[in-house]
Amino acid sequence: MVNEETVERVVFESYTALARTAAVQTHVASLAEKFARDRLTALAQSRGLIVKQVPEVLFVCVQNSGRSQMAAALTRQIAGDQVHVRSAGSQPGEWILPEVALVLAEIGLDVTDEFPKPLTDDVVRAADAVVTMGCGDACPLYPGKRYVDWQLDDPADLDLDGVRRVRDDIRDRVEQLLGELTSA
Repeated sequence: MVNEETVERVVFESYTALARTAAVQTHVASLAEKFARDRLTALAQSRGLIVKQVPEVLFVCVQNSGRSQMAAALTRQIAGDQVHVRSAGSQPGEWILPEVALVLAEIGLDVTDEFPKPLTDDVVRAADAVVTMGCGDACPLYPGKRYVDWQLDDPADLDLDGVRRVRDDIRDRVEQLLGELTSA
């Protein structure tokens, strides 16, 4: 797949990036392992070393603690194994917003194993569709990728009912996106 030097670099970068924003350092090593594994898979996919069985969707917002996490969770719920989902942030936060976790739990979605991840070139290259949500031009552009920008309120600035409205809006947009991706 990829050489040992690349693996070491990706693991080091993943650990460093997560440690920079982690509120609690205790679990950085295990999160870095998970993040590095996903990045290495994305790298291998973008190089054609692993054949993608399903479309790849990447959701990007600023902190990867609200909108993109909701979109990823809802996509996994709705699409099952018909797509592979990743999420990232242009300036990742320390944790997923408690209000976001709450409104997702209300509909049976558990995000306790999720964490804000920094946006990396390899996950963008592996994606078939990149959905941005308020991160401006922080996301690199590559030919052949489908880019969609969803204008959504930031849950960090909303009360619980506002976060629910954003969740429901995202659900509607995800259903439309999945209809387009899976029929293509």
